Amino acid sequence: MSPTILLGALLPAVPLVAGLTGLLLPPSPSGATTGEDRARRAAIALGVAGAAVALVLATALLVTLDAPTEASTTWVDLGGLTVTLGVRLDGAAALVAVAVAAVALAVQVYSVGYLRRGPHDDVDVDHRYPPYAAQISLFTAAMLLVVVAGDLIMLLVGWEVMGLCSYLLIAHDRRLPEAPAAAMKAFLVTRVGDVGFLLGIALLGVSAGSFRIADVLAHDHPTGTLTAACLLLLAGVAGKSAQFPLHTWLPDAMAGPTPISALIHAATMVAAGVYAVTRLYPLFDRAPAALAVLGVLASVTLLLGALAATAQDDLKRVLAWSTVSQIGYMTGALAVGSPPAALFHLLTHAAFKALLFLAAGAVIHAVGTTLMSRMGGLRRGMPVTFWCTVVGLGALAGLPPLSGFWSKDGVLAAAGDAALHGAGPAPSWVGWLVWLAGLAGVAVTAWYATRLLLRTFLGTTRSPLAHPHDPPAVLRWPLLLLAVPAALLGLAGFAGAFAERLRPATPATPERPSDLLPPELIHLGPQLLLPLALLALGAGLAWARWRRDPAADPATALGPLRPVLARAFRLDDVQHTLVVRPTAALARLVRTADEVVVDGAVEGSGRAASGLGGGLAALHRAALPRAAAGVLAGALLIGLAAVLIGGVA
Repeated sequence: MSPTILLGALLPAVPLVAGLTGLLLPPSPSGATTGEDRARRAAIALGVAGAAVALVLATALLVTLDAPTEASTTWVDLGGLTVTLGVRLDGAAALVAVAVAAVALAVQVYSVGYLRRGPHDDVDVDHRYPPYAAQISLFTAAMLLVVVAGDLIMLLVGWEVMGLCSYLLIAHDRRLPEAPAAAMKAFLVTRVGDVGFLLGIALLGVSAGSFRIADVLAHDHPTGTLTAACLLLLAGVAGKSAQFPLHTWLPDAMAGPTPISALIHAATMVAAGVYAVTRLYPLFDRAPAALAVLGVLASVTLLLGALAATAQDDLKRVLAWSTVSQIGYMTGALAVGSPPAALFHLLTHAAFKALLFLAAGAVIHAVGTTLMSRMGGLRRGMPVTFWCTVVGLGALAGLPPLSGFWSKDGVLAAAGDAALHGAGPAPSWVGWLVWLAGLAGVAVTAWYATRLLLRTFLGTTRSPLAHPHDPPAVLRWPLLLLAVPAALLGLAGFAGAFAERLRPATPATPERPSDLLPPELIHLGPQLLLPLALLALGAGLAWARWRRDPAADPATALGPLRPVLARAFRLDDVQHTLVVRPTAALARLVRTADEVVVDGAVEGSGRAASGLGGGLAALHRAALPRAAAGVLAGALLIGLAAVLIGGVA
């Protein structure tokens, strides 16, 4: 086994071992006020060490990987249908693995302080830290398995383990009544998409005779089979990556701890769907109908998430809806035929969104609320958190020269090229749709990012605490370290070697030669002026509204649209009416039928048999004279019957 293959195999194995070992630790004793108990210390050591070693391995893989490579061995052979164990490594996998491990390490370190002490006292508030840290390690291992898997079944295993871990982590704080409901919603909604994902994998594996990704990509699938499989895979992508119409679980998942929100929204879970499409993109490249569907879903999701974020009062829900919108940019780039642009935005988004969620956690830790209407004036008391948030929001809005500006420019340039010149595998109208939605999203994103900054950090103090302060070092250092890639990672797009690494390995075909270079990630020229103008327009409108009345919420300018946008066009209610309520009614009907008909028949036959037996038993219980008379009467009747029958014969 080569060193590169060994690094790829160890990537998911290290956090997996750390997670499984952590699950064996007992819960911490609740109510401890001093020091750390042994179980908690062991959980911290396992979680941080597992993520740190994974980051070292991912970095070593990125440095040493010169060319795409893979290795596999047959695991199961089901009558000619092969399932393999192996890894498939390329530059894109190495870059995504570094992002996943870096965010996981930041979350593990941040959680040490965030889940230890309350904002106003020194009492240990979370005695379930050991399973929490172990589940983060398992979550990290599952995402890394998705990243390096060389077989679709292995990818599916990591995909499903992520769903299970997300359920456990969102429901971690059982004191919150909304947490279990949000976890169940996330689990069920993503399972709906996962059914399609499983069927798509099965269709591709049966068609190719193997689930090995290289074999599936190289096989000449029938057009109908390929289109159907890609559409089924998109169902799973819509669920995991919170794309319309399976996006409704993601904002509710904010009931989980803030570090988990950072983990799910930045580099795992929601990024898995984008990465899966990138991994299998040669199949989508030959299925333009599937890319057209993806483009429509991306455009709707991009605008839906951005507009919904404008009217939220909950700080974490603003960031959650922004994630929905930003994932729309990534899937839009895939729809117009630019996987490098999608992966570039995935990497920058991982940096600035993790930064924003952890900064939001620092604010919540300090003021004890998630509502922006109870914040304000935090800039002086929390300067480090303020400037980290400025960097994160600037990158989110696309402010130059921060990372999000360059990656979003790549997406818009690819969409504009597809719209104006017909480039890419999808129809040109898909390019127009993605491009116009992306441009509108720039203005709306700038508006709600500016509103968040103004409502949280500027103006008068509305927080219940008189002296908010920056978080302690264990919470502050992850912010400072994440601020570096959030600010500077976009500049890597100028490097041709970086752009080349973002192109996933694909089989050589006459249509797509293996030496085809990816499109430029950064496009300097007049095309930058329109997004910058829209950015200034959105931010300027929010700033002007706030300047007129610093005490008022700029969202009041939305007028009667505000409650509609706050409920995200009431799509959750529509889903509840059209899906949840009929399903619940059908479940009640089936339960009633089972209890009344099935159980009634079984229990009724039992009662009838018991009653008949009781009656016969009563007849057998009689006094001796009565019993003798009965025997004699029976004998006479039998004799009479015999005489009559004999006479007739």
